[in-house]
Amino acid sequence: MYEVIESFTDLQDRNYPYSVGDTYPRNGVNVTEIRLAELASKRNRRGIPLIKKVDEPKKVEEPKEKPAPKRTPKKKDD
Repeated sequence: MYEVIESFTDLQDRNYPYSVGDTYPRNGVNVTEIRLAELASKRNRRGIPLIKKVDEPKKVEEPKEKPAPKRTPKKKDD
């Protein structure tokens, strides 16, 4: 996953505008490793890195509830 660090218009995605903080690429768009490397380096039209790689957020599993212990009825003394 990549994060936009400089606003830019993606000329290879129908001039889609990206703002700082956006996730790149947007949902539904596939890009090549070459394109990712280009935008993450100075080797693009702007001459500055436009995106940076970020770790994907880890999914935190919610603890499963333990079933309540079964209660046994007390024995009555006769």
